[in-house]
Amino acid sequence: MSNASLAMPVAAPAARTSTQWEFWGRVLVVPYLLIFLVFVLYPVCYGLWLARHPESYVKLFDDPIFFRTAINTVIFLVVGINIKMVVAMVLSGFFVQTRWWIKALSLVFILPWALPSIPTILSVRFMLNPEWGVINALIFRTTGLDGPNWLNDPTLALSFSMLMHIWKSLPFWTLILIAGRLAIPAEQYEAASVDGATSWQKFRFITWPSMRTLYLTSTILSMIWTLGDFNSVYLLTGGGPADLTHVLATLGIRYLRLDQVDLAMASIVVALPMVLPLVYFMMKRLSK
Repeated sequence: MSNASLAMPVAAPAARTSTQWEFWGRVLVVPYLLIFLVFVLYPVCYGLWLARHPESYVKLFDDPIFFRTAINTVIFLVVGINIKMVVAMVLSGFFVQTRWWIKALSLVFILPWALPSIPTILSVRFMLNPEWGVINALIFRTTGLDGPNWLNDPTLALSFSMLMHIWKSLPFWTLILIAGRLAIPAEQYEAASVDGATSWQKFRFITWPSMRTLYLTSTILSMIWTLGDFNSVYLLTGGGPADLTHVLATLGIRYLRLDQVDLAMASIVVALPMVLPLVYFMMKRLSK
């Protein structure tokens, strides 16, 4: 009895402390929930409500710019993401080396991702200006010829938008893949070297099997983020020339400028069939 009575005062403060932690945990979660409801859930629900009319989608599909935008989006995803991820894989093998000059170079390499998007992309747009841009001025000084009108050609303009997207996001995905490479035990590469394996054989039988899941998951996540990449296209080309370089992330702005809010919301809703499967596959992979 004496031992039990001595133990009772010790258990009560622990219970009160646990209750206090739960209380403050709920209090600290409330601001996040309010922000989520006001700035995420409410805009999404309101946008779906504005896009509820079937005639909005009829008008959207009748607009030839929409189909050109859909094609641009597919090209942007297929070409841009595959180039970005393949180059990131190659560069991760380069920057994982321990030489001092490679470490110094990695600091310069990460700058495009660290710099703000708006001034960076606007600077590139200024450089591509056909009249006073740096690139055409350099072409004229070296060859005596006028440079091309870079952003007035739809193919060139969309290509530069993809290059801008790759240039801005490449350092981030390279760092992710570097982390994956560093997680591979060095003993595996040492044993392969003793067995006389080439660099390609090391990559095929050691690096790729170890990083395949990370690479595929990063690719899916990159596709989701690329679908929402507004800056790379709109700040560089504005969707021009003649609205021929729009992607789904920028098409809504075109309709808003034309005071067609219903079409702007409908253009966002039609992107959901592309986004939701990607989210599903990514979560399924992460759950494994």
